Amino acid sequence: MLDAIRHGRSRRTYHHGDLRRALLEAGIALARDGGPDAVILREATRRVGVVPNAAYRHFANRQALLLAVRAAALAALAIAMEEELARLRASNSHAGFARASLRAIGIAYLRFARKEPGLFRTAFAVPGDPETAGGSEMAGKSGLNPFQLLGVTLDRMVEAGVLVAEHRPGAEYLAWAAVHGLAMLVLEGPLRRLKRKQTRDIEQRLLEMIEKGL
Repeated sequence: MLDAIRHGRSRRTYHHGDLRRALLEAGIALARDGGPDAVILREATRRVGVVPNAAYRHFANRQALLLAVRAAALAALAIAMEEELARLRASNSHAGFARASLRAIGIAYLRFARKEPGLFRTAFAVPGDPETAGGSEMAGKSGLNPFQLLGVTLDRMVEAGVLVAEHRPGAEYLAWAAVHGLAMLVLEGPLRRLKRKQTRDIEQRLLEMIEKGL
């Protein structure tokens, strides 16, 4: 399923017994093109090539399909974070590696928002508690969802002495709110007209501000 997200593919037909996967891939393609409002069950069935009633064994309604697409988008975001973390080289300084990990998480989040705006909007279009958004369908290869990956990174900062333990509770919400806010300002707000270099400069300064502020 994540291959469909990575490469933008959706099936026009499906193999026997694999209708749910085909419908989900169609839903992902719809989200990529038009965000959460574009995820329509009837349109997904049309793309797959089946009658609408055939979908109800797998998705009871549009909301069910949207939730599945949202989970796939969150999993793709988690994998993007994991890949950015994997690029880090172990530093001689435990503290330096911890700081770099936080920046990597933020960079991956902001890059995903720029490259996959439709999926990014869909990932956060359905209400849900980020702490309890469990299940492997929302997780990356590590088994953690994006919010949990941020939590692990903050714990690493505490262990390295970069983040004061007393400031750790709730730090996820502070970091997440700042980065997500910038992502939305760039996607839909007054910062959308900035040139790429200007955007990247602001992103780097924001990440530095978060690190120092925590």
